[in-house]
Amino acid sequence: MEGENKKYITSEELKEHNKAGDLWISIQGKVYNVSNWAKDHPGGEAPLLNLAGQDVTDAFIAYHPGTAWQYLDPFFTGYYLRDFKVTEVSKDYRRLYSEFSKMGLFDKKEHVTLYTLSSVFVMFAIVVYGTIGCTSVWAHLGSALLLGLLWMQSTYVGHDSGHYEVMSGPGYNKLAQIICGNCMTGISIAWWKWTHNAHHISCNSLDHDPDLQHIPVFAVSTRFFNSIKSCFYGRKLEFDTLSRFLISYQHWTFYPVLCFARLNLYLQTLLLLFSRRKVPDRAFNIMGILVFWTWFPLLISTLPNWGERLMFVLASFAVCSIQHLQFCLNHFAADVYEGPPNGNDWFQKQTSGTLDISCSSWMDWFFGGLQFQLEHHLFPRLPRAQLRKVSPLVIDLCKKHNLPYRSLSFIEANLWTLKTLRTAALQARVISNPSSQNLLWEAFNTHG
Repeated sequence: MEGENKKYITSEELKEHNKAGDLWISIQGKVYNVSNWAKDHPGGEAPLLNLAGQDVTDAFIAYHPGTAWQYLDPFFTGYYLRDFKVTEVSKDYRRLYSEFSKMGLFDKKEHVTLYTLSSVFVMFAIVVYGTIGCTSVWAHLGSALLLGLLWMQSTYVGHDSGHYEVMSGPGYNKLAQIICGNCMTGISIAWWKWTHNAHHISCNSLDHDPDLQHIPVFAVSTRFFNSIKSCFYGRKLEFDTLSRFLISYQHWTFYPVLCFARLNLYLQTLLLLFSRRKVPDRAFNIMGILVFWTWFPLLISTLPNWGERLMFVLASFAVCSIQHLQFCLNHFAADVYEGPPNGNDWFQKQTSGTLDISCSSWMDWFFGGLQFQLEHHLFPRLPRAQLRKVSPLVIDLCKKHNLPYRSLSFIEANLWTLKTLRTAALQARVISNPSSQNLLWEAFNTHG
């Protein structure tokens, strides 16, 4: 009798509730109305909007601990999906997730955070001593190089703490985020969460994934030449004359631009923190940024002349650009698509949109676990110490369902990325592509 009293809607009817103010989702066939709560979602509103009007079971399982299920009941509409189905891929994915949970892998962090934080503080002490306590230009250069490595390791802790609790409680975890992100690197953890959650949910969607939207400097697909609208930023990504010119040489400018990528991240941080957008813990984020912009300029000011100061900044930026490069290698050469993600092909979208970087286990500290990009995307709450262990199981699941599992060496990944950029660059030079011409463009391309 209980089944007969249930109220049902179809997937097509669910799709009608797919926008801000009218946002419904389904989890395991039960329909929830999160319209009024979406802006309070800890992961931001963007992930919910990207999956609005769909069944989001796989994404919910991937991103939330078991305790999150108890918070769903207040949002239940009383409706169930009449045509609710679970694909074979999703069944296997959920089974694998359940096995990892029973094995306690989501709780076994193996002191990685302690070791990494300890190394960060030791490196910081050496950087300060090498900069202030030494007069040799080589000591100053070495300190700058070490600072770039420090930023990389500190970012990994910030990344980990954003996905799961690396400390003993939520308060300490938030403190670790502010210290490792805002105070040490100058990049707001609030900005990172805002963009990173959208990236995970909409992995390699040209119009929904902010990590692919680098017009006018880079374009990984010729579809950007149509000036598509960014659903994340809410504006059109204009492919104009300047974009056409810069993208035409992007395979040459790729590495030099990455050396200055931090400048853009500093700018994006400030734009978000001082915007009218709702920003969680805005005051703490601003305070953390002020800490960075106090110690970093003061440290540079202790150097004897402007030549060494410029060298210090450029050297630290250059080392940290390796991390920016890694993020690009994981996705730029993978498959892309247009439109919102589909909740029913979570596993497939992650496999098609990511590349792993193969390396020896002793290099795991350097890549921060993110060389196992597919494993991380499928199980974002899984501590990085477990990613290498679960990789064989993910490979087997991909083979079973004939899905791609691409693991490349660091050099191979660079070559794939450059090939992707070069292909788009050459297409940008084709006159038939819609973009206004000018004399500067013609002068640079008269002789091909």
